Amino acid sequence: MTGLAWHQYRLERRTFWRNPSAAFFNFLLPLIFLGLLGAILAGDRESLRVIVPGIAGMAVMSTTFTALAFNLTFLREQGILKRMRGTPLPGSAYVAGVAGSALTNTLVQVAIITTAGRALFGVDWPDELFSMVVFVALGVVCFASLGVALSHAIPNFEAAPAYVNAVFLPTIFISGVFYNVENAPTAIRAVADALPLKHLIDGLSGAMVRGETVADHGAALLVLGAWAVVGVLLAVRGLSWEARADPVQTS
Repeated sequence: MTGLAWHQYRLERRTFWRNPSAAFFNFLLPLIFLGLLGAILAGDRESLRVIVPGIAGMAVMSTTFTALAFNLTFLREQGILKRMRGTPLPGSAYVAGVAGSALTNTLVQVAIITTAGRALFGVDWPDELFSMVVFVALGVVCFASLGVALSHAIPNFEAAPAYVNAVFLPTIFISGVFYNVENAPTAIRAVADALPLKHLIDGLSGAMVRGETVADHGAALLVLGAWAVVGVLLAVRGLSWEARADPVQTS
């Protein structure tokens, strides 16, 4: 089982790097945001201390939620998942390989953003590395499972960008990726408090900027954990290995 999962993981890594658009969205897009905002806010140290953890949180979401929602919808509608289901490869090994690849992208992205924040904008290295690792790991579980769950609701790959961006874009703007959400209007703060990304950013900001431990963000852990449980349940409950029926062909 472990050997098969490792084989699938290596295959996923090779496939990922053969898709330039996926590499762009996963790695370059968050760095472009960081570079542009860093240039605009150069000299404003307090704003930069908000932006770097915010972009790191966005990277966790984009490399898991967005990537898996797109990829699983494509694989399902192209019949690849169905063919994989018919091979001797266990479904659990296949899922482990896909999830492991998404985790690798997340770790690399967060490391790049942290290093860029330090090298280009003078943001200090994370004071609480353990807390940072805990929040990144929980964020991966949360957003990966929610991405898989969303893929079940997407009817076809052509609709995937609309479905994914309808969730991703409002979430990153509401949750304080580009600003301190505490300065937002009350209604925006209330919505942000209900979303997992805001709590991931809070945890990362505490670990990367303020030197706060996991114990200082118990509420954020609970909210992320609750969303992760919901995501896992929905992901498992709706998992389908077969393409949706085409209404034009079945009518």
